[in-house]
Amino acid sequence: MLYTVTMENPENDVSGTKKYPFKFTPFMLAVFYVALVLCAAGFGLTTWRFIGFLGDGADSVYQWIQYVILYFVSVFFSAVIVALLIRSQYVLTEDRLILQFGFIKQKYEIKSIYSVHLFKGLNKLAVYFDDFRTKYTVIVVKEIWYDDFVKELMRRKPGIGFSFSTPEEEEEMKNKKK
Repeated sequence: MLYTVTMENPENDVSGTKKYPFKFTPFMLAVFYVALVLCAAGFGLTTWRFIGFLGDGADSVYQWIQYVILYFVSVFFSAVIVALLIRSQYVLTEDRLILQFGFIKQKYEIKSIYSVHLFKGLNKLAVYFDDFRTKYTVIVVKEIWYDDFVKELMRRKPGIGFSFSTPEEEEEMKNKKK
């Protein structure tokens, strides 16, 4: 089972760090699995062709380079996909909100968080920063963890504003923009 599926509750660390695994859609999980299968097939096909190349004398430098590149690409993309599946999470420390998305890590200072808004109609949780009109991030975790996530943010910075909108209000705002 996947790391993002098997966890029932966010992880607590003794240092006060809290981790919330990223919630992938079933479609995205299927894309990841298909990509892993394609990487494995590419690795296998390259190995099969490489064995034939060795049997023919292996005298072409360009084909050696080609096989090295094909192996590298298969292993690289496999590593990226596995990292996305295993290491995609939000980490709340005492002073930072960290988004880990595979090998990519983005850090936000908790002191720069202005407010949190729950869009009930869209079922999205948005975190707005000091310049709340242009800088925000959408938190993509299980819906049952929204309350815990907001409480942890407010515990770390008590002045954070929290608001929510109903589906009707969101529909009305959407109609006003048209």
